[in-house]
Formats: sequence, C-alpha cells, structure tokens
Amino acid sequence: MTAREQIKKRMEEDGVEFLLAQFVDITGSAKVKMMPASSFDDAIDEGAGFAGAAVRGVGQGPHSHDMMARIDVASYTPIPWRANTARFAADLFVDDEAYGYCPRTNLKRMLGEVAKLGYVFNIGMEPEHFLVERTSCGGIKPWDPDGVESLAKPCYDYRSMAPAMSYLQDLTSSLNELGWGVYQCDHEDANGQFEINFNYTDALTTADRVIFFKMATSQIAKKYGAIATHMPKPFSDRTGSGLHMHYHLADAKTGDNVFVDKDDSRGLACSKLAYHFIGGVIKHARALCAVTCPTVNCYKRIKIGEGLTSSRSGFSWVPAFITYGDNNRTQMIRTAGPGHFEDRTISAGTNPYLAIAAYLAAGLDGIKNEIDPGEPNLGNMYERTLAEIRGKGIGILPQTLWESVNELREDEVIMGALGPIADEFVALKISEWEAYDKQVTDWEIDQYLTSF
Repeated sequence: MTAREQIKKRMEEDGVEFLLAQFVDITGSAKVKMMPASSFDDAIDEGAGFAGAAVRGVGQGPHSHDMMARIDVASYTPIPWRANTARFAADLFVDDEAYGYCPRTNLKRMLGEVAKLGYVFNIGMEPEHFLVERTSCGGIKPWDPDGVESLAKPCYDYRSMAPAMSYLQDLTSSLNELGWGVYQCDHEDANGQFEINFNYTDALTTADRVIFFKMATSQIAKKYGAIATHMPKPFSDRTGSGLHMHYHLADAKTGDNVFVDKDDSRGLACSKLAYHFIGGVIKHARALCAVTCPTVNCYKRIKIGEGLTSSRSGFSWVPAFITYGDNNRTQMIRTAGPGHFEDRTISAGTNPYLAIAAYLAAGLDGIKNEIDPGEPNLGNMYERTLAEIRGKGIGILPQTLWESVNELREDEVIMGALGPIADEFVALKISEWEAYDKQVTDWEIDQYLTSF
C-alpha cells in the first residue's frame, strides 16, 4: 500500500470530511484553503491554488501565476478541535515547479545539504506563549479568571497555574493523540505565560508542528475565554516568550548523536564536529538574529543590561551576548547535556522554517571551515559588565531590528540560506522598522509634551 493509500484509509477511519492545505507566509503565519476529502488526490497532484500577491513576502504580484500548495501526506494531522477535519502542511509550486519563495521548500533545500553529509538535524522547540484578555480600554492584560495572577515570581506556582489547567490538559491531550509525546507543561516566569514541551524529532517535522501548535493554541484558548499570543514581549515589565531550540546532528544511518564525545577535553562531552557547528553559529550570530528574532518587538527581550532588571520576577532569562557555555541559562547557547545544545535567543515570533534554515547554514559553515568557538564561558553572564564583555572580545547581539537586518545584508552565508526569500525578507524588515520608527508613542507624549 502506498503512502497515499495509507493516509486515505486513515482519513476514512478517522472520519475526516475536510482537509486544510496549509503553508506559511514569510512571517510564519499559517495560510490555508479548505477542501473536501474527495479532493485529496487533487491536493497532492495539483494543489490548492492561491493568489500569491494576497500573501506577504512570496515574490508575487497581481499578474503572477497561481501558487499551488501541494500537500505532504506525511504531515497528516487530524484536528482535535474539529473532528471531521485534518491539516496537511504543503509546499508551494508555480507552473509545476517547486517555488523557492516557499519557506518550507527552502528548509527542505537546506536539509538536503545536511543529508549530503550523512546527517539528520534533530530539533526540539519550546513554544512559550501567553494567555491574555482584552481590557475595556482596548489594551491587554494576563488572562486571570480567578484573580490570582499577581505574584512577582509566578513560575511553577500551583495557584497561578490552576485556572489554566483545563486549557493545558486539553492542549496536551490533543497533541498526544497526534503522537507528539508531550511530556510536561508549566506556568512560566511571567503572569499568564505557559510552556508545553514535546518530543524532539527531525527539523522539518518540528517546524510543521510549531505552526500547528500555534493554530491549536489559538483555537483551544478561546474555549476558555482567553487569547493565546506568541508575541515575543507583550508586557514591558514581564519576561518575554522564546522558542528555545534544542538540537544535535545525528548519523543518518544509525541515528546516533554525532555531537557527543565523552572524552571531550573541554568538559562538555561534545565532539569536535559539535564545536565547529557552534563556531559557525557564533560567527554568524548577529546576522542570524535578524531571522531568529525578526520583529521590532523581539528586541525588547534581548536588551543589554536587562538580564537582571527587565522583569517583575527579577530575571529576563534571555542572553544579550554571543556566548556558549555549560548548563547555564545566561548563555546564548546552553549545553544542556552531552552533545545537546539549546539556543535561548530564538524568539516566539520567528518563522521556524526560515530560522532553522539559517541556523543550519551557520552551523554547516562552521563545520566546513572548522571554526573553533573558543573555550566555553562559565558563570553568570548577567553579572558581567559591558566593559568586561568587550574586554574579552565577546560579541553582542543586535539591539534593534534595524541593526540585525544590516548585519544580515552583509552576511552571504545567511542570505544564501534564505535563497530568493532573502531580498523579500530584508525589504519587509526594513519597511517594518521604518514604520515602527515613525510612531509617536504614549511614552513620548508623557515624557516630552510639556518638557520644553
């Protein structure tokens, strides 16, 4: 039985009557067309048609030929909150050719480079997000049906988490029905902030799941009167949301983690290959930041000197410096275990397909050129002064979107990782920064209206 036949049989068994052909735009926002299950074969062979100019950053105008979203049968995902419907991640085609502006297609291109070397890129991502509600004046506040979300340090707190347990259990059960292996969830460091952890898998599947996770949170949260937001920093005085990425390269034949070396002289049980990969990430970190932290709001998470001051809880939990170290959450790259790295800079607002593609390019450049990241940094990076950081030659992450996009434009490796999307991405981000920079905020009115 072919894969197509197997999925068609499963759809019949699962009672699927409709399918969503889903792709993402340049920002990572899910775009869909709904089709009856009877169109399953057409969705594979021809695809669902889209007018590309109606979507941001896909290189099309109103004169362009249709984009056809052809579903990947391996991404079959029954939708728990709508029992008769399934989601399929799709790749974009134009005139019967794979379309390079498709973020998923672009990631598959970069994963092909990894496959040529005999590796698989395995990733686990941790999607932090907030539950919020609208205020009477049109703003937002943390969702707090029991009126108990007032602690300065609410992380792991039972009373703070209890009102959200139904939401978290609903979400956990839904994802585990799909075989994701959710193994824990918790109340995070900010009021109204939560995290779900599920098993790692190959990079493409993980990226598909992150998109579906955002779809799921938006629909399940509203059952409980909440809005789920993956905005990186919705509150200025609370910890922001990341999409922390845990990763390693594995041997494609054996599945063994090739980042592990128990005889590592640096004491982290990591291989030379792993250090070279990290060396590439560190070399390209400033340009990479434009892709992993792609909105103006992202940079309110990673401000210099705010590791100890920008949150009611006392910590931001976000690095501002380009470092790697041991099992230490003040580093950009934490070594969580033998051959197991976690990048803590990646923002909840990123497009996972683009972020992973760019990250891979940086790491592969490190492997190709055997870039040594130097000795690991130890100790609390939040307590290091800026003068000390500069004195040690440690890099500093960009502090604005404008700064990171300018770094991106000068980095051939990261631009190359985005393929034809690169110029669209840069243009969109420059436009976003310029629109943001023109705004006159309430803070400015309060600060300057009668000051002169």
